[in-house]
Amino acid sequence: MLDVVFSHSYYYKFDPKQWNNKTPYPPLGTLYAASYLRENGYKVGVFDANLLDNPQAVQPYLEAQKPKTFVLYDDGFNYLTKMCLTTMRDAAFEMIKIAKQLNCKVIVCSSDSTDHYEKYLNAGADFIIQGEGEIALKELVDALENNTNTSEIKGLVFYQNGSIKKNPQRPVLRDLDELPIPAWDLIDINAYKAIWTSGGNKFTLNIATTRGCPFKCNWCAKPIYGNRYNSHSPKYITKHIKYLSETYGVNRFWMCDDIFGLKPNWVQDFNKELKKEELSISYYIQSRVDLLLKEDTIDALAESGLEEVWVGAESGSQAILDAMDKDTTIEQIYEATRLLKEKNVRVAFFIQFGYLGETKEDISKTIAMIKELVPDNIGVSVSYPLPGTKFYDKVKDDLKLKANWTDSDDLAMLFKGTYSSAFYKKLQRYVHKEYRKSQAFENLKNGIKHPFKLSKQQLRSIVLLGYYLPSAFLDKLQLKNMELSNG
Repeated sequence: MLDVVFSHSYYYKFDPKQWNNKTPYPPLGTLYAASYLRENGYKVGVFDANLLDNPQAVQPYLEAQKPKTFVLYDDGFNYLTKMCLTTMRDAAFEMIKIAKQLNCKVIVCSSDSTDHYEKYLNAGADFIIQGEGEIALKELVDALENNTNTSEIKGLVFYQNGSIKKNPQRPVLRDLDELPIPAWDLIDINAYKAIWTSGGNKFTLNIATTRGCPFKCNWCAKPIYGNRYNSHSPKYITKHIKYLSETYGVNRFWMCDDIFGLKPNWVQDFNKELKKEELSISYYIQSRVDLLLKEDTIDALAESGLEEVWVGAESGSQAILDAMDKDTTIEQIYEATRLLKEKNVRVAFFIQFGYLGETKEDISKTIAMIKELVPDNIGVSVSYPLPGTKFYDKVKDDLKLKANWTDSDDLAMLFKGTYSSAFYKKLQRYVHKEYRKSQAFENLKNGIKHPFKLSKQQLRSIVLLGYYLPSAFLDKLQLKNMELSNG
């Protein structure tokens, strides 16, 4: 029997695009919370929903373990949980219902419940923890265990005397090194490894070196960790990596921070700690082009094992970047891409279409930038309004019919933009084809110079030009017709 059972509401199989990628990551935030309660004397278990088929699977686990408390603690480091996909919300409600039928106290901590606490309380949850949850969760479970007052615990939302009471927000944790290493032993690492292997990918685990982001892009929500930026020490992260390497044989990592290595000299010190422990790793990160250009950051990243960096390029139009309050420039995108490629670090772009006020010229500039810089990968989406952002406030009156996507490949325009959802879905496919064409032409050019250095993948991209050339041309014609009908 367990005191507390942890779970979460992200099911990869409910999101076909992510499931088909065959690169699932364990619920890191959930494992941190479980580890923290375990260190404080509770018997805990994790019912990991990531790889399962349906939420009903939680019932036999709860029946067997008979916990007093069931905690739905979503992984706040997984950006997909910020999007509050409707399929995942429905799964959460089903799990809450099952836990309540088994007489569990139900506590929920997630981006969606932070934004829509009344929906979760009405679905049967006893308490919602808003924002960062470990400390509040311990205080709450302590109070429940000792039958003492819970009504003044910071960060809680709950029903009191028939109405919802929302307590003051809890300050975020500043010294992240106070937290124990996540409870990796409570999940089936081999199940994840098998899926990565089946997709032909090198197994990778997720690590968070920081919490929060101090930048203020006006479409980016921070419901869990907020606008503060707090960091683990390089020593803590190196210890974490050493544990994962020695215990599970993992040496490749996704550093899932919103912004990696923002603190001055952190990357340089991390590089030194890895060398001290004689750890050889590869990893990939998210960052900003302006940060990458500071001092010797790219040199230190490359030396420490950086394999790939995803940057929020967003647009090739400075007007759109300025409208987003991005505080980066097109010139910085070009310079950072050039320097990363010189160091043989792969660079990938997040691209966002459909922002308010976007014009045909803005779209053309973005496509031109992708074709000129030829990043190693791109992720194309449309602007998604998240509660708590300035962008959301600008478009919230348009969200009456639909406020969330069902899955991450939905790409529906949730507000009235320049063009229709159908146009942007076609645009996404067209941009990917133009990008693949540019990659193929670059490979062809390099192949002429160095014919014996081409990889199978590069040769394949050249062969596929026969498909992408006519297909992109047809997409361009269809976009033109859709643009005319839109006008």
